[in-house]
Amino acid sequence: MKQRTLWSAVLVAGLTVSGCGSATRTAPSPAGSGTSSKLVVWDWKSGDATAASYIEKAKADFAKKHPDVTVEFVAQPFDQYYTLLGTAIQSSTGPDVMLFNGGGQLRDRVDALLPIDEYVAEDRQRLAGWDAFSKDGKVYAAPVTLQGHPIYYNKEVYEKAGLDPAKPPATWDELMTDCAAVKKAGKSCFALGNKEGFGIQFFLSGLGSGVLTPQEYDDWIAGKRDWTSPHVKQIFTLWKDVNDKGYNNAGANSTAMFNDSWAIFQSGKAANVIGLMSDIGHWKDFGEFLPPDKIGVMPAPVVTDGATPSLAYDGGIGYGVAKWTKDPKLAADLVRSLTSTEALTAFYAKAGAIASDTTIDASQSGPAAGAIVSAIKGGKPALHVALSSKTLDLMGRVSQKLLSGSLTVDKAMDQMAAADKAS
Repeated sequence: MKQRTLWSAVLVAGLTVSGCGSATRTAPSPAGSGTSSKLVVWDWKSGDATAASYIEKAKADFAKKHPDVTVEFVAQPFDQYYTLLGTAIQSSTGPDVMLFNGGGQLRDRVDALLPIDEYVAEDRQRLAGWDAFSKDGKVYAAPVTLQGHPIYYNKEVYEKAGLDPAKPPATWDELMTDCAAVKKAGKSCFALGNKEGFGIQFFLSGLGSGVLTPQEYDDWIAGKRDWTSPHVKQIFTLWKDVNDKGYNNAGANSTAMFNDSWAIFQSGKAANVIGLMSDIGHWKDFGEFLPPDKIGVMPAPVVTDGATPSLAYDGGIGYGVAKWTKDPKLAADLVRSLTSTEALTAFYAKAGAIASDTTIDASQSGPAAGAIVSAIKGGKPALHVALSSKTLDLMGRVSQKLLSGSLTVDKAMDQMAAADKAS
């Protein structure tokens, strides 16, 4: 989900293309035939400088197996990616390999993808995060990163507010008391960017395990969501209350999450932010502006008795194989190279991604990363990832109306229930 100015349509390592999304495929020859062929990859990562070494390692791994195959990476702008991909899917003339966010963005498009279970069987134990790229028992993409929603806090802001950064709030009441102290010190308690409607997704997944009971949480992930539940309603009520109390930065609905909300946090203007664990808005990004020992990670504060706070995470991004590719095994081999240990190690080292490869040692990355990695074992899938992309779109609009006061929580729940049922 990384959005930077580098997202103009660019290609990696000297590859050229005539325009955004205009690369075409040449029919691959059978693997090992000695005849040149080409595979085209669409993503939004390969144009990013922090991903350059990752892409090069993946290309090198693939070249060892298929020296006569050309691989062309087309980096699309993320804010247009799924629109461009939709057009390609309709015409069945798009890339051979495509990058997806885990969850609804992939599951809504599995009709355009090939199941890759038979090709990635050897990788199942090494990589984590498969569920986010699966539907109806079949795997449609291989995970590159793990993506989740830790609650980061700025220890310096806590100190300036007279709070003990070694004891972050463990309950909602404690959090609200700390927020009042932070506000009195002239800072925002939360950095929030909800211009795109993404803020509610982070709030739901970052804080939801402290509100829902473990059974409610598991039912939600399994698709048995009760939008009339008092605890579900409470999440959206808290979303509104935090803003009504002035604990968010001003103008949250007009603040872009990428990258304005991150800038508010890392510049010391806000005490807390529900961020990411890979790509952007995460421990490595914040470490460019804040001393690593001043970046804290806290569990979700407990709201409901019996709630068990856990790190919300899933497979973050992953590459899948297009249904129309001429040589599925060849395309799947490229996906395997893109998820090889050497490539993912480079991605972790340069970009700070929490890679899907469980064999990579991330223990030397500082206290924040260490806290995240240690929480993975007890983590659960993110609540918002269980929702369809259409439901998420509505939730974004609903969240903006709740912050502006133009919609009540009860009516918001009615709309969400209807949308979730329809999807």
